[in-house]
Amino acid sequence: MWPGHMWADGWMWLFGGLLMLLFWGGLFASAFFAIRAILRSGNAGGERQPSIDHSENSLEILRKRYARGEISREEYLAMREDMEG
Repeated sequence: MWPGHMWADGWMWLFGGLLMLLFWGGLFASAFFAIRAILRSGNAGGERQPSIDHSENSLEILRKRYARGEISREEYLAMREDMEG
């Protein structure tokens, strides 16, 4: 044993502890951001999201929704009146 070896051992414990915190913190942060990105995309189940054509105007979108049966005739007429008037 050399003089002052206890001081060196103390710093090594501190350095090792900090490295361990950095490792686990980085691992948890990576997992957190990966899960958050998956949940924000709305694609957690792997289903394919329908693409939106931004060139369509609102009346075309409304007509398509009515044709697919997503909205009733009354809703369609009310929305069309709001858009046109």
